[in-house]
Amino acid sequence: MSLSRALPRFRQALWLTSLLASAMTPAFARDVPLVQPHTTVLDQSLSKAQLAAQILAARRYDSFWNTGDESLARAALATDFTDSTLPPGRPQGIAGPLAASKTFRSAVPDLHCEVDQMIVTGDRVVAHLHFTGHFTGVFKSVQGNGQPIDFIATDIYRIADDRIAENWHIEDNLTLLQQLGVVAK
Repeated sequence: MSLSRALPRFRQALWLTSLLASAMTPAFARDVPLVQPHTTVLDQSLSKAQLAAQILAARRYDSFWNTGDESLARAALATDFTDSTLPPGRPQGIAGPLAASKTFRSAVPDLHCEVDQMIVTGDRVVAHLHFTGHFTGVFKSVQGNGQPIDFIATDIYRIADDRIAENWHIEDNLTLLQQLGVVAK
């Protein structure tokens, strides 16, 4: 490949690296580094500022799932946040994910969330998440015995005013419930 053809690709890679690095650590999050997607696909028609804002909101929220740090969720979610696939019994709004995180972390205290893939297009960010950990706590009166937890989820975030205004999500709950021993394999 000629230098004249390679240089634009190098510049784009350098720009993406600096964009993602600039979103690494918000000051309010007690110096917790944000999760880094393994693969990022960007809509090149979006401005750099819009891409940066959407990536930052998504990475803050995904990092909340990785750490349980509520300040990350509060920074990522709009005050009128709507969960469009709200599970039964979970409160709507920011209170929903905060409660879900506490409940799940009480069952899996070492919960870890990686972002396998992030796609940014229009006003949406799609995050393909991979959760791992060990069931050492209690879930629905079942006591964990340290069994490994390993499941995936996909979230679709609608971003408005640099925050997640709406979320659609689907988790591999059957695998999770089987690993927790709540549902038979």
